[in-house]
Amino acid sequence: MGLVPPNFSWVAEGRLAGLAMPREPGHYRFLLGQGVRHLVSLSERPPPHHGCCPAVQLHRIRVPDFTPPTPGQIQSFLQLVEEANGRGEAVAVHCLLGHGRTGTLLACYLVKARALSGAAAIREIRRLRPGSIETREQEEAVIQFHQHLR
Repeated sequence: MGLVPPNFSWVAEGRLAGLAMPREPGHYRFLLGQGVRHLVSLSERPPPHHGCCPAVQLHRIRVPDFTPPTPGQIQSFLQLVEEANGRGEAVAVHCLLGHGRTGTLLACYLVKARALSGAAAIREIRRLRPGSIETREQEEAVIQFHQHLR
């Protein structure tokens, strides 16, 4: 079954999950067992041991720690999730601890997928994943993404 990666949780069951950086081969096996075929890595360095599990495709969107993703990065991420989900494949996204950058993108997903306001999406991600979305700039990125969608 593999080892449950740190801070792993589903935001949309079987579609999109967040986690902290996977560090062991067993973490990738766990993701694969959960139907995750795409791992979006937001950290500046790629996650260790990724090569152990070629069935999980690595996508890198580098977002410096404590900064928000750019509008273009948010779009790329959501498009990737939509395309993967359209093929019945789940996506997992990580930064270092799975809080700030990961939470920001997960909240943007909720804005789009569930038509939540920016503030409601931030609240929901913090409820599902305590500690998420760490800076004012990250909150702003979610709120601006919502305004831009309308």
